[in-house]
Amino acid sequence: MGNKDRGSNTHGKGSGKESRGAGHKGGRGKTGGQKHEKYPQKKWGKSGFKRPQKLVEEKEIVNIGEIDQIIDYLLQREIAEEREDYIYVDVEKLEADKVLGKGKVTNKLKIEAEGFSSKAQQKIEQAGGKVEEK
Repeated sequence: MGNKDRGSNTHGKGSGKESRGAGHKGGRGKTGGQKHEKYPQKKWGKSGFKRPQKLVEEKEIVNIGEIDQIIDYLLQREIAEEREDYIYVDVEKLEADKVLGKGKVTNKLKIEAEGFSSKAQQKIEQAGGKVEEK
């Protein structure tokens, strides 16, 4: 038996029985944080505030680029309509509340919605359209 094999079996812990359980390792997981600082832990107790889930409203969103891409489909289905020289879209019919500014606007749109991001408003107006908030 060569010298390189010495101690590789037990790593200095003697018989395997002595170091078998979780007690020898200081517990399983993050146990015993107040006893030994194996894992640094925050102070005990709760912190912060969580709103009740029934009060949290998630707004449905739609991007202005998506509306512009499917405008022909919306006109066909009579979800959108041509008024004067604008294409009028009520975003509520698309089951959305807010319009965001991702995408390109190529048509002159008049869009009515509960809310708009500043980028969406800017893109609609640059293309010669109008924005109406409910």
